[in-house]
Amino acid sequence: MSTATRDEVARKVVETLSSFGPDVEDLKPEATLEELDIDSLDIAELAQVVEDEYGVEISGDDAAGVLTVGDTIDLVVAKLA
Repeated sequence: MSTATRDEVARKVVETLSSFGPDVEDLKPEATLEELDIDSLDIAELAQVVEDEYGVEISGDDAAGVLTVGDTIDLVVAKLA
């Protein structure tokens, strides 16, 4: 299990989400995934990155409630706890 800090998780999530197209400057915690044009396939890819990086699994049910960049970071941090 990883002992990554919230800031480290936030950096990794933002880095990964930016690889799907949005500018890093647009990836603020309150930004919705919809307005950033992040779709379910992108979230599945993010889940794989999180599993590879931190050894935690994010299921489709977990990701279903994720609406913003901040929600995404919160979910990963919660999985690490």
